[in-house]
Amino acid sequence: MELRHLFTFIAVVESGSFTKAAGHLGYAQSSITAQIQSLEAELETPLFDRLGKKIVLTSAGQRFLPYAQEITKLHAQAKDAIRYNAEIAGTIVIGAPESLAAFRLPQIIREYKSLYPQVHIILKPGQCWEMPDRLRTGEQDLAFMLEVGNENEEKDMHKETLVEERMALIAPKGHPLADKGPVDPCLLKDEVILQTEPGCTYQRLFEHSLNNNGVYPSQRLEFWSIEAIKNCVMSGLGLSFLPLITVRSEIEQGELVQLDWDDVPQRLVTQMAYHRKKALSPALQELIRLAREHAAKWQLEYSSSLIS
Repeated sequence: MELRHLFTFIAVVESGSFTKAAGHLGYAQSSITAQIQSLEAELETPLFDRLGKKIVLTSAGQRFLPYAQEITKLHAQAKDAIRYNAEIAGTIVIGAPESLAAFRLPQIIREYKSLYPQVHIILKPGQCWEMPDRLRTGEQDLAFMLEVGNENEEKDMHKETLVEERMALIAPKGHPLADKGPVDPCLLKDEVILQTEPGCTYQRLFEHSLNNNGVYPSQRLEFWSIEAIKNCVMSGLGLSFLPLITVRSEIEQGELVQLDWDDVPQRLVTQMAYHRKKALSPALQELIRLAREHAAKWQLEYSSSLIS
């Protein structure tokens, strides 16, 4: 059964005559007649009654019409889907701190690449404070950042909160503070604190929390890599304050201990941001949509972890 025969059949029904259908489709009337006859031969039943110059659908034609309409509709939808996917191309530059680049974005990017393999994605690591300027200069198209939940939105930036992030003060297994219940900040004054480079949002909040309690740890070690921090904590070198998503696996496996710490009144959130004047390409729109879908799952996981 040829699609063009179905389109011709529907055109004849809608116009009410072979002549008008021929004019609409750009065929000779004899071609219209031949196509309808071919379709009737394939279906082994007449589709029209020819009553002089007037044609009307037979009962078989009436039953066949909705199927023909559905087939041609699906044909159009399939063409639109292919055409739309063909437009999902180009390059997208994403900025994110290591914690999100390693533990939030891989799932999004993996699914996105399976849907739109022709899009080239560049993931640029960096500190959260760098991201707005990169968006302003066009160096990045999209940014994912860890920010304080109540910080004011910048006028030229669209920012949306995806999920609140839980934090964890981690120690090596067997650490004396693991069995002391809620950890008083003063107990950390003699501890070695392993931290990321200065400027990190959650590191800044942790330092402020300690300082507000009169605690100024004298021993600090700075690392760029979260993996390096985790390995050093596991080896007994010190303590660290990191997003729970980055250490959840090690805590569940008993390689790290999460201390009872809740002394940071301000909560961190993962935000997605782009410049308000940025022209959102179809490729970028799809990435934003997918990020929102994943964020809905993160929120459910966060709510479940609070309940448990």
